[in-house]
Amino acid sequence: MAITLTQLTSFLAVVRGGSITTAADALVVTQPSVSAALAALNRELGVELLERAGRSVRLSAAGEAFAPYAADVVGLLEEGRDAARGAAQGAEGRLRIAAVTTAAESFVPPLMKAFVGCRDELELVLDVGNRAAVLEAVLDHRADVAIAGQPPTDGRLEALPLMDNEIVLVTAPDDPLAGTAPASAGQLHGRAWLLREKASGTRALNERYLAAAGLEPSTLTLGSNGAIKQGARAGLGVSLISRAAVQVELESGWLGTIALAQPPATRRWWVLRSAVGPIRPAVIEFMDFASHALVGDAS
Repeated sequence: MAITLTQLTSFLAVVRGGSITTAADALVVTQPSVSAALAALNRELGVELLERAGRSVRLSAAGEAFAPYAADVVGLLEEGRDAARGAAQGAEGRLRIAAVTTAAESFVPPLMKAFVGCRDELELVLDVGNRAAVLEAVLDHRADVAIAGQPPTDGRLEALPLMDNEIVLVTAPDDPLAGTAPASAGQLHGRAWLLREKASGTRALNERYLAAAGLEPSTLTLGSNGAIKQGARAGLGVSLISRAAVQVELESGWLGTIALAQPPATRRWWVLRSAVGPIRPAVIEFMDFASHALVGDAS
C-alpha cells in the first residue's frame, strides 16, 4: 500500500471544509491537485471515501470508517516531528491545551500558571472553543490535552475527573424569583431563554433541561458566555451556566440566580487526552497536576 501524507492531508482537509474548493484554499494548492490526491487514495483503498451532497461532498460509509485512522496518522506524525525537534534541542517543547470557553474564561489560566512554574523550557499554548471543537482537536492530535465539562464517550479518548461543575440559572439581579425559594418549572413558563451557539455543551445542557421540564420558551442565541451574562443582566432572559463562569458577577451583584426545585445534577470538569499513540511526559505531568491541584473541589 502506497498511501502518502499528501493524500491523507487532502482527504482530511476536504472532510473539515466540506468541499474540494475549501480544502484547496486551506492547503494553498490547486483544486485539481486535491482531486488527484483523493482519486489516488480511493484507488489505494479500493473504495470511495466521499460522495456528492449538492455542491459539497460528505463522507461515505467507508469514509466515516477511515477518517479517524487518517486523523491519527497525520496527527501522530506532527506530534513525532515536535518531539524529535524538542529532543534535538534539549527542550520540552510545547504543550497544546484545548479548553471549552467556560473553563478557559475561569480556572484554566490560573491552572496553567501554576503548572508551568519552573518549567521555563515548556511553552503552553491555549486554544478555546466549544465542546465539539475541543474534542475534535484532541482526536485529531491538534491538542495534547483538553478540559471539558462532560466525560467523553469516544474510546479514543482517556479522561480524569477534576473539580465539581455546579450549574446555576442566572438572571437579572432584580428578578422577583432571584434569591427566593426554589422555583418550579411552572414558574419559569413564559420566560425567554438565552442559549449558546450550536455544538456548545452549555447549550446542550439548557436544551436537555427545557425538554425534561416540558418548557418551550422563546430563545435567543448568543455566541459567548460574556454575551449570555450581559443578556441576563439586562433582563433579556435566563440561562443555565456553570457557576465558574459567573462567580465574579454573582459576588458583585451584577447577576442573580434562581434556585430550582429540580436543578440539573452537578457535573464535573474533566481533563482528557488521546488514547492513541505514545504519551509525552509533559502530557502525563499536566493531567496528574490538574487532577491533584483541583481535587479539593471534586468531592
